[in-house]
Amino acid sequence: MTNNFSWRVRVYYEDTDAGGVVFYANYLKFFERARSEWLRAAGVQQQALMDTDAVMFVVTSTAVDYHAPAQLDDELKLTVVVERLGRASVQFIQQAWRGEQLLTSGRIKVACVDVESFRPRPIPAPVLLRIAR
Repeated sequence: MTNNFSWRVRVYYEDTDAGGVVFYANYLKFFERARSEWLRAAGVQQQALMDTDAVMFVVTSTAVDYHAPAQLDDELKLTVVVERLGRASVQFIQQAWRGEQLLTSGRIKVACVDVESFRPRPIPAPVLLRIAR
């Protein structure tokens, strides 16, 4: 798995606000989708992780900067870069691009937690091996 992953999404009407631009909170949805596809590309299935290891990833913090608006029908390239990998957490730098223009950048931290207690748990070794490459 490479440390630099990208995923493309199209902006739909439902993603926009009354001003016709992407509603600010929807960038978090786009970033979530890109991280999910990053995991899938690494061979990690989130449902299997919950069923087999009884763990899941949850967002623990976000910081997002908005540089320019995306609009209806734009195609965005979402990037995922692992900034820091810990025993039970991963911190990402994520960006949304329209062509060569940076629209949004964010720092997102996720933690590995037990599915029942939501207490932190170490990332399972096989998953760690797949995402550390």
